[in-house]
Amino acid sequence: MVRRFRADLHVHTCLSPCGDLMMSPQKIATRASQLNIGIIAICDHNSAENVVAVARAAEARKVVVLPGMEVCTKEEIHLLAIFETFTSARSMQTMVYDHLHGKNDPDVFGLQVVVNERDEVVTFEDRLLIGAVDMPVEEIVEETHRLGGIAIASHIDRESYSIISQLGFIPESLAFDALELSVHTRNQEARDRFASSAGYTFVRNSDAHFLDDVGKNSTEYVLEAPTFCEIRKALRGEDGRMVCES
Repeated sequence: MVRRFRADLHVHTCLSPCGDLMMSPQKIATRASQLNIGIIAICDHNSAENVVAVARAAEARKVVVLPGMEVCTKEEIHLLAIFETFTSARSMQTMVYDHLHGKNDPDVFGLQVVVNERDEVVTFEDRLLIGAVDMPVEEIVEETHRLGGIAIASHIDRESYSIISQLGFIPESLAFDALELSVHTRNQEARDRFASSAGYTFVRNSDAHFLDDVGKNSTEYVLEAPTFCEIRKALRGEDGRMVCES
């Protein structure tokens, strides 16, 4: 039997250099549970190092955590790559790291903290996670799908780091599974503003970098269970699964 699940599929942790240090696994899991968000996706910038820690922290709170990352492409387009398994996310991370250059300057960009499920610091990532990989958006989408993942264009209504801001349009060749809207744009407004994107599914996520922002923008899905496969079905409108647009 299908029912509604609330999901926020774009949450950063303290690993993202622009993320608040309070964005730790225990605190994110607690916040999601308090807000009755059943599914979250951890999508740090160009890395999935903290995904397992958040998933372990969330187990006791009955919050499902999907592994992912927010990749910054060669064109400086942000897109979400979300996966069913940690193995696939790690494979994506390996590919991203191979194409990501430069070292982080904590004084300029902020700390990039890798933590465990108890919120203990494990290490500091020194790659320049805020940077862009040297791969075009088409290749990132293709690699996401090759690994069995979902590719979602991040915050398309923003004036920076979105596919619209960078390219001015969405190429027909890009097989995005959905387009993400920020809290600032309603769905009907988006339909009018991005008329050429009418064939895509719109989703809403928080892009939270601070605890208070978790769940401020979210999507309800009609699913049989809170799983990656069910989310993918909903994005495709298959077998009675659906996205409840607002």
